[in-house]
Amino acid sequence: MIHKTSPLGGATLPTAIHDLDVMNLASVCTATSPVSKPQHTATNMSKKRTLHSFFSAGADVATKKARVVDISNTTKVSPPTNTALSSTAHDTPTTTNQPPSPPSTHIDHPPPSTHPTYPFPISTLPPELSDLLSFSPYNPARHITDAPDLDLLYFHPYIPPTAASSLFKFLRSSLPFYRVVYTIKRGAIETVVNTPRYTTVFGLDETAIFSPSDASVLLDAKTSKPLPSKTYTCTPRPLPACLEELRKLTEASTGHKYNFCLVNYYADGKDSISYHSDDERFLGPEPAIASFSLGATRDFMLRHKPPPPAASTADPGPEHAALAAAHAKPRKFELQSGDVILMQGRTQGCWLHSIPKRSGKDAQRGRINITFRRAMVRGGTENYARYNIGEGPVYVWSEEGQEMVKWDRVGR
Repeated sequence: MIHKTSPLGGATLPTAIHDLDVMNLASVCTATSPVSKPQHTATNMSKKRTLHSFFSAGADVATKKARVVDISNTTKVSPPTNTALSSTAHDTPTTTNQPPSPPSTHIDHPPPSTHPTYPFPISTLPPELSDLLSFSPYNPARHITDAPDLDLLYFHPYIPPTAASSLFKFLRSSLPFYRVVYTIKRGAIETVVNTPRYTTVFGLDETAIFSPSDASVLLDAKTSKPLPSKTYTCTPRPLPACLEELRKLTEASTGHKYNFCLVNYYADGKDSISYHSDDERFLGPEPAIASFSLGATRDFMLRHKPPPPAASTADPGPEHAALAAAHAKPRKFELQSGDVILMQGRTQGCWLHSIPKRSGKDAQRGRINITFRRAMVRGGTENYARYNIGEGPVYVWSEEGQEMVKWDRVGR
């Protein structure tokens, strides 16, 4: 196993594996600068591991490359059971005409995450993938503040290119998903909404914690006393280890705390989400939301909310004109696999964002979006459970059919 001395510090990472150019943001960000995060600088730079040294030529290169395996086929229609990711050499009798068998390359895989609220055990990250993720962020962030009320950190990419594809396939194959149907009532009119994507969610708001001795028991965050069983109408679920690892990396990179993880799977270019803002009261003022993109490239659109009516139609003033321009002309980021956008400050309160339908290039490929958030009160836990789990069936990825299918509990 590789020892991790400094898992972060994107500004010092080399580009020995992939020499990627940062997306041309001239039309998006005319005054940007890399975000300096001195708190992540290794105290002993002579011991800092880099992607170059990880894959550099040497006596153990073949062994390291052999351990970076394709994890995309470790699961079937049902969620994966815990199996070794690399084959173990079979014991073969040694003869004078046959060389000795090579040593075993078996890699111990951590046990899966289990909880009474999970429909099945959720696999932990393979050790090789976990090692690669420790190099995140791969590139430092660009701070984008060149429009009214806009405050973004844009990592292009955040996840090392060697890990992004494997992480996408792993999460798609390992997590339970849902296709939520819900009803919206506006006055006397009720509208049934079929969510145009697959969703899942894990987390618990700031008012409660999972008991360290029994994760099925919820405790009051202030008093550490058990909460009544009817405190929540839903059943909160803790983050599985695979998402918890990502959460910790994201917190260290962005300087924000998160207690919720929402995962959306867009099966193809037809799946989408309309313009909206994540400015619910249960997130508190000026919430920070870190958004990961894995898999197919999709457009991420941003537009300012409509400005209030101008005091004078003859001369609305420069501020109002800037707001009107930000609303009239949306910003577009072509998010690639491994990219991360952090929306913070006044962004959620003043801007809308969407993932529109897409045709042509990458339209038939799937995409996973992971967002880390911080819910402050119980209403956040209830809201996320309702709109991301609901009461419908569980879906899992079918490697054979290359699609999401209803999970069959038989035999598990």
